[in-house]
Amino acid sequence: MKKRHHVRLWILATTVWAGFLLGGLPDYYQQYSTDFMLGFVLLVLLPISLALYFVLRRVAPRHRMSVALWIAYYFTVPLAVYDYLYCGLVLDRGIGFLWEFWYLTVYYVIPWLLAPALAVLVNVIAKDLPLAEPANR
Repeated sequence: MKKRHHVRLWILATTVWAGFLLGGLPDYYQQYSTDFMLGFVLLVLLPISLALYFVLRRVAPRHRMSVALWIAYYFTVPLAVYDYLYCGLVLDRGIGFLWEFWYLTVYYVIPWLLAPALAVLVNVIAKDLPLAEPANR
């Protein structure tokens, strides 16, 4: 990826994080029940999956997996750092925020599973790359 694409991804991820932070005020979603947050986590997964699918469709087949992994990176690593700075330091929860704010923690893992899987799926649907190489006979 070009440097400008990295910068754009970082800006997008940071903007999304800021939006979720503002949307979760006053207690960064702690004011909601566990059942509500479980539903929210699952509900947010659908638009994320669709957006990722449509983005990856536009990427050349030979670059899809790489782009998928960069997207996973930018939507996990910087966001985990931001969450630690806010939840761990500002809210004084320390590293324990990972358990207390479990609905954030699951999204440190989901992109690493979802993005590569969707890259493979897009390739299979587009018939760009087969699931397995045909056997030589």
